[in-house]
Amino acid sequence: QVQLAESGGGLVAAGGSLRLSCVGSGTPDIKPMGWYRQAPGKEREFVAVVSWDGEGTYYASAVRGRFTISRVNAKNTAYLQMNNLRPEDTGVYYCASTGTVQKFLTDMKGSAIDYWGQGTQVTVSS
Repeated sequence: QVQLAESGGGLVAAGGSLRLSCVGSGTPDIKPMGWYRQAPGKEREFVAVVSWDGEGTYYASAVRGRFTISRVNAKNTAYLQMNNLRPEDTGVYYCASTGTVQKFLTDMKGSAIDYWGQGTQVTVSS
């Protein structure tokens, strides 16, 4: 059973930065890893994904240029560096993993994702 554990959320002022981490365990396979978020009263939405080898990265248009996703396979860890944060970035951020990058990109609400973390709260004050 794959398990994902996020950390790094918190409260930050607009314009600030946070780095989220996601540690995976329970599988010998290296899979794509990504992030979704859900703001209060809104549906869950795709944020970013990184391929199994770290060579391919894809972003939602709302975060492109401000967020950077990366991974270190030796540590079974993916990261989401979030810069120039805005109040609209507020929400619960979920780490996710599944067999292909395409599953992240074809359904932006995450219904094709196999594994989820518990989520970490990110709050950006104006």
